[in-house]
Amino acid sequence: MDIVVFGAGSLGSLVGGLLAREHDVTLVAREAHARAVRESGLRLEGIDDSPIRVSPAATTDGTGFEADLAVVTVKSFDTDGAAETLATGSFDAVCSVQNGMGNEATLAARLEAPVLAGTATYGAVLREPGVVECTGVGEIVLGARDGGPSTIAETVGESFVAAGLETTVADDMPRRLWEKLAVNAGINAVTALTATENGAVLEDPATDLARVATRETARVARACGVSLSNREALTAMETVAEATAANTSSMRQDVLAERRTEIDAINGYVVDRAADFRLEIPRNRTLTALVRTWERGRDLR
Repeated sequence: MDIVVFGAGSLGSLVGGLLAREHDVTLVAREAHARAVRESGLRLEGIDDSPIRVSPAATTDGTGFEADLAVVTVKSFDTDGAAETLATGSFDAVCSVQNGMGNEATLAARLEAPVLAGTATYGAVLREPGVVECTGVGEIVLGARDGGPSTIAETVGESFVAAGLETTVADDMPRRLWEKLAVNAGINAVTALTATENGAVLEDPATDLARVATRETARVARACGVSLSNREALTAMETVAEATAANTSSMRQDVLAERRTEIDAINGYVVDRAADFRLEIPRNRTLTALVRTWERGRDLR
């Protein structure tokens, strides 16, 4: 299968690198990373006992591609730009594997190809150009963005499995996306603002804040017609926090690097949807305001 990974940072490079063991992969990445991959290949650490080196193609120009699949892994605030660029090419399918909500709709509005929704619990850190470390083996879940069976999703899932990626094809992606949003709403902003690892949300004094933000997200999901109980959302959040207790959340990584965060597509998305139903969700509102204030203080928004 010919696959383009658009936005090959940490997660995109890990997924793209693993796919390159079985498929023809092109990474669309920043210049320094793309150059290192072109010159010396991509080094994957943390998967096996010894590093894996693969040699996908790499470029900074994502225009005009023709491929079987585009895997989109850009930050949520770059999704519109990614859609505009991908629209110059032709794909049989596009799969979003991004944080936050709303990405699939943005892609579908610009692209003629079917858009699949995906989530990933793999942990990844780009250590240096050309080197990415897997900090936790997880799972990719993908399927039709509106739910239901999908032949295209089955085909994409089979190609991922063939490359050694733990993959599940699901027919309930709307619920799974909201569950992941509840997890991120409880972990990301809290750890970013407090400069702590994910496990901090399981302990006092942060655990109450994280748990309430998670429950608020489940409440908004139900208002949007998605069946996600408070207990299910909390179990998911606590399971991820425990499994990744020593990990640094993606939002904390952004804060440490003084980059814009994905707050708008995570806690901010919960706030926006809650407003549609006049729901009060004070914890998500506070977390959103604090992170946005940090961003504005550094001219990031």
